[in-house]
Formats: sequence, structure tokens, C-alpha cells
Amino acid sequence: MSAKIERNSANPLYKQLVARIRAEIENGVYEIDSRIPSEQELCEKYEVSRITVRKALEELSEEGLLVRRQGKGTFVSVPSMEIDVKPITSFHDACRLVGRVASSKVLGARSVKATKEDVIELKVSSESRVVEIDRLRYADNEPVILERNHFSFVYSYLLESDLRGSLYSLLRSYGIEPSKASHDVSLISADENKASLLGIEVGSPLLFLHEVIYDQKGRPLHISHQYIRGDKFTLKL
Repeated sequence: MSAKIERNSANPLYKQLVARIRAEIENGVYEIDSRIPSEQELCEKYEVSRITVRKALEELSEEGLLVRRQGKGTFVSVPSMEIDVKPITSFHDACRLVGRVASSKVLGARSVKATKEDVIELKVSSESRVVEIDRLRYADNEPVILERNHFSFVYSYLLESDLRGSLYSLLRSYGIEPSKASHDVSLISADENKASLLGIEVGSPLLFLHEVIYDQKGRPLHISHQYIRGDKFTLKL
């Protein structure tokens, strides 16, 4: 098949280019997570203007087939993972179900003064201290979730534990079973700090998931704030 775009077609040039690139992705010419040719290379290959190329790439990015990485180029997107928030599912389990390897980097673990949110949702006093754990979650060594968890100080032993694995597996070893949760989901834009940690551009869309998790006796277990890359995950509510 000729790479040249049909200029006499009623179909706009950029739409034809969208169809060509999409077909090449589907046929394995451009593999998942591989870099596609530069804008200039696409201009030369298809004999179209840079404006046409940019418009086509923008549409394919909006479809989720392509993702632009600052300073690196445009890549074929890795299919997004789905997190079903109705059952209590750990990040490690969600990755395992789709054949990806989960890992975590602990950014901080400390004792802090309880916030107003902690007082209301963890049912602790305003004078209490809570356990705060910040982690960056990876799927196949790619950062995808930035999370902050607050536990009541009953779980202060977590500060002495290895927090790189599944917190739920760790809690189960102490007889604590995460049982149910309440959820709030919103869409936000990544600020400079979150963008740097997650390897995305400032202003990129993030899913913000606020959860309160309860144990098997209905007691508040922890509060979770998760900043989830919108190009890598969908949430099933």
C-alpha cells in the first residue's frame, strides 16, 4: 500500500492520516509502547504538512492510541488497566490480573498530627497522631499512581514494616481484613510535583480517588488519596 495520502479524496487529509496510523498500530507496524516516527518523518513519509500531522496525532492521542512524552516523542499507548473499586482490591492484585508486575517506592512514612479529615473519617481525636504513608506505585516499572494513606496510630507498627509490597497483605498477617470502602472520584490536573513523580506533563489529567476503607468489624481502617494516571487506568464504579 502506498503511503501517499489521496489528495483528491473528499476525506480530509488528517482523517486519512489518522486511519493510516491507526491501521499500522493495529497491524503491529508500531508496537505497544514503541516510539512512532517524528512529525518531520511523518510529513516526509505521507507527503503532508506539519499541521496535518499534528492534527492527526492530536486526534489519535485523544482516542488514547498515542501518548506524547515530553522530550522523548510520541509513543503507542499501553492499554489502560481497569480498577474495580467496588470490591476491595489491592494494586498488586489489579496488576496481576492483567499480567503486569506491581512494585512500590516508599516516599515517606511518618507520624503526623491528625487532620480534620482524619478526625471525621478515622474517628480519632483532634489531639491524636496518625500514620502517614506516601508511596509511588509502578506497573512494569512505570509510575502510574501516587498515593497517600492515613492510618490511626493503632497501626503504628506499619512504620517499622517493609511498605514496598501490598499493605493489605501485610495487614492480613496481623488479622486485619479490609472489608468495605466508600469512594469519591474526581478529575484533576497534575501539578509540577505530581507530574515530575509520575513522569507526565504538567496539566495532564489525573483521576483523584478518595477512599475510606473499613475493616471486617466495620471500623475505619485508613484513608487513601490516590492520584492515578488517566492514560493508564480506568475506574469501574
